[in-house]
Amino acid sequence: MTRAIMIQGTGSNVGKSLLVAGLARACRRRGIRVAPFKPQNMSNNAAVTEDGGEIGRAQALQARAAGLAPHTDMNPVLLKPETDTGAQVIVQGQRLGHAEAKAYQRDKTALMPRVLESFRRLGERADLVLIEGAGSPAEINLRHGDIANMGFARAANVPVVLVGDIDRGGVIAQLVGTHTVLDPEDTAQIAAFAVNRFRGDRSLFDAGRDAIAERTGWPCLGVIPWFGEAWRLPAEDMLDIASRPGGACKVVVPQLPRMANFDDLDPLAAEPAVSVEIVPGGKPLPADADLVLIPGSKTTLGDLAYLRAQGWDIDILGHVRRGGHVIGLCGGYQMLGKTISDPDGVDGKPGEAEGLGLLDVHTVMGGRKTVVLRDGTALPGGEPVSGYEIHMGQTQGADCDRAWLSVEGRTEGAASADGRVLGCYMHGLFGSDAFRRSYLERLGHRAETRFEEQVESTLEALADHLETYMDMDGLLALAREPFTTA
Repeated sequence: MTRAIMIQGTGSNVGKSLLVAGLARACRRRGIRVAPFKPQNMSNNAAVTEDGGEIGRAQALQARAAGLAPHTDMNPVLLKPETDTGAQVIVQGQRLGHAEAKAYQRDKTALMPRVLESFRRLGERADLVLIEGAGSPAEINLRHGDIANMGFARAANVPVVLVGDIDRGGVIAQLVGTHTVLDPEDTAQIAAFAVNRFRGDRSLFDAGRDAIAERTGWPCLGVIPWFGEAWRLPAEDMLDIASRPGGACKVVVPQLPRMANFDDLDPLAAEPAVSVEIVPGGKPLPADADLVLIPGSKTTLGDLAYLRAQGWDIDILGHVRRGGHVIGLCGGYQMLGKTISDPDGVDGKPGEAEGLGLLDVHTVMGGRKTVVLRDGTALPGGEPVSGYEIHMGQTQGADCDRAWLSVEGRTEGAASADGRVLGCYMHGLFGSDAFRRSYLERLGHRAETRFEEQVESTLEALADHLETYMDMDGLLALAREPFTTA
């Protein structure tokens, strides 16, 4: 009989995604058929599933931890921000359209049947479904029509474990305050709490833990220390990416407002020879960079305008004149060309702009959205690569004759005449150890990391961490069959 339990947080970025990934691996090691589920996610860093859809990258990592292939049922509603007030809406993996925040807030209740449909299907193939909430249930201004937290928990009647983040301070207020502001029916859905990201002597928080339990009536499932290896796992959100000091090879990344699908940064940051520097707006790109990497973008024209407003276009052109290397992936590839045209506004506001002109290619947005897993080889060396495409539009031009990838019987990408400027639509290239090693050798540096093995070992270490510091038996005892009244 399928059982379920939901991990909610007192706020965004309190570690819910990481906890679900670790719990999934720990449960898998116990012989439990476990599956991750997140009713609604908001992220531009999407993963592509075998059935040709999109889900949040955190759910893809959680699926990996559970020993499963990512599936669209694991994240039935994905919001991909395009502006400050609107987002592309992905439902069960497919693009539904654009919605402004007010309209989505008004109409999101209509998505609950699709969410529950995915949840039921997922449960048919699992002994336990680990559900991740979004943001915080204490955002009571968003409670009406909620499908992400208590609205879902009550619709499916699953128990909730509420997690607070002590590292940001005020964890007692986080947890007790949530208890205070929730409606009694929502509060009754919470079965326990946990405190995450503790640093130092945990015994010093015994009185705080007991105070929370006394004021809420919830048992504590653990005070979980900071997991220092978390950075070795793929980041889901732009808020999670950070500069990583390392070796002499400097990879510089301009931090664009709608940066999307930046998972190629993780394997580069894992290399001891590489330092990854994320450059925020208002600062110049360092002149001593070996490589400037322009990642994907949810709104290419908007991010290109932002890039120019920071003066980064001048920095990039100067970097190339000094003999530096540049790679553009997906939206970054489009920016490297001569022109970008989006007459119908499929990737944001309609418009047309000149690109950076470093590649002789032209992009026209439009047509059907490409969402597909890919396998191929790098040219001319033949190193195997695997990844995915997720974009609108087509890019063509003379520099496509110097394609540097062979993907399932066709060539892909474009290169400058000297080979120092490369662009392509395929994400995930640097996850290939052979390709990453070959490319870093071109820059005069050595690759040492086996990235996929590192991700696996880190998931194992995370599971060990939770088995040590969290009451796993207590958590599993709280899980129950959904949709029952018991």
